[in-house]
Parts: sequence; structure tokens; C-alpha cells
Amino acid sequence: MRLPLHLQKGFAAAFSLLCGVSWAVMTPSAQAETINIAVAANFTAAAKDIAAHFETETGHKALLSFGSTGKLYAQIVYGAPFQLFLAADRVRPEKAETEGWAVPGTRFTYAIGKIVLYSADPTLVDDRGAILKEPEAFTKLALANPKTAPYGMAAFETMEKLGVYQDLKSKLVRGDNIAQTYQFVATRNAPLGFIALSQVIQQTEGSQWRVPEHFYTPLKQDAVLLKPGAESTAAQAFWTFLQTKQTHEILEKYGYGFEKSLATPSQ
Repeated sequence: MRLPLHLQKGFAAAFSLLCGVSWAVMTPSAQAETINIAVAANFTAAAKDIAAHFETETGHKALLSFGSTGKLYAQIVYGAPFQLFLAADRVRPEKAETEGWAVPGTRFTYAIGKIVLYSADPTLVDDRGAILKEPEAFTKLALANPKTAPYGMAAFETMEKLGVYQDLKSKLVRGDNIAQTYQFVATRNAPLGFIALSQVIQQTEGSQWRVPEHFYTPLKQDAVLLKPGAESTAAQAFWTFLQTKQTHEILEKYGYGFEKSLATPSQ
């Protein structure tokens, strides 16, 4: 159960005290730490960008491990030494809190994702996704495994919304995560697939349909500080950094939305 908002803000303030100063005035120091962060595969490019800016601002280094949210959570349960968990959904971070793997009151929505139907073929996908109603026009349709990857579930919900799932289910090729799904499509092993907008937002090649967001459950992605990060200044600083204007600008660059921050740093 989440803490009341005033307590969450108090937690953020406590982080600033633990760090000595807010992240905005941190400078690299001889006491820099290295932290391990579990990151949902859809967030790969954005996370690398954020981590690079974080290291420049604070001197702390973030080692990122990418995978499907379900598999990352299983690793956390089995003792993987992560200090933070950046999931592709809200369910697993909440479970991490209730099951005792995370610091209570530290869960928040760091990004809101979007899906696209994408093909490396510049002529295959139009701006309405009409190809999905023409199953004879393609051999395979890639998506992330809906059981472990929220972006895969969003793809499934989209097909259900359009009434095409039954016609397409024999053509589905499931990736372990959204990164592998993108590889299926980028290498043309699958002529098209549902992937994260962030994976192709900066591309000019291929063709894509940005799926209307009301076709699927909002892809609110939660982050949470894990118990091994409770005593880590660097982990606490990264938690705060995720909620800054600088990070929000990076999110927008990669096609993500975001909610109002819990922390209140000076920038």
C-alpha cells in the first residue's frame, strides 16, 4: 500500500538530507558509488541516456541490466543485487513493496509508454494499421510475450480491440522481451510487429502506426527503490534524478509521457 502523498514528499526530502544536498548541486566526488539497476527492456535507450547524464551530474555510475519485467522481478526475488527496479508496469513494483523486497513509499510512475505497429518495409504499414485486417498480406506478426512483458499485453489488447486476434494468432511470434521483438522486425525475420515507440521514434526508415492509447491499458511504468538500495546514497540520488526536469526532457525525446514528480529538487 502506498504512503500518503505528504509522507512520500517527506521521504523525498529525507533523501536530500541523506545525500547532504539535492542532486541539482551534487558534483562528482571521490566517494562515487556504482549501483545496479534492473530496467525493463523497452526503456533501454532512454535509461542509457539518463544514466550518462546522472554520472556526469553526480559522479555515481549506474550499471543497467535489461530484460522483461517478469523475468527481472523473478531475479529480484531470487536475490539479484539490484538497488533499483524500473519496471514496464505497476504490478511488479507494487508486489516488491508488499512482499518486502522494496522500500515502502518509494514507488512512483517514472514513465508512460506507448506502442507502435512497425515494419522495416516502408510501404507495409499505413497510418491506420489497416494491414492487421489483411492477414493474407504477411506471414508473421511479432510481439513481446504478454505473460512477462506489459508491452506484449498491450499488443494483445490492441488486437482484441480491433477484433483481429483470432485471425492473427497463428501468425504470432513472441519475443522474450520488447528488445528481442524489435530485433525480429528490424532484421525482417518478422515483416511487422508491435514494439515500443521509444525504439523507433528517432528513425526515418520503415513504416509505422502509432496505436491510439485508448486501445490498451495505459503503460504506466513504476520505479521502486529496492531494499539493497536503502543505505546507498547513489541509489537514492538516482531515484530522485528520475523525477527531475532533466530526466523529463529525456523522456519526451524518446516518446514517453510522465506524471507529476514526488520529489521536489531545485531543477
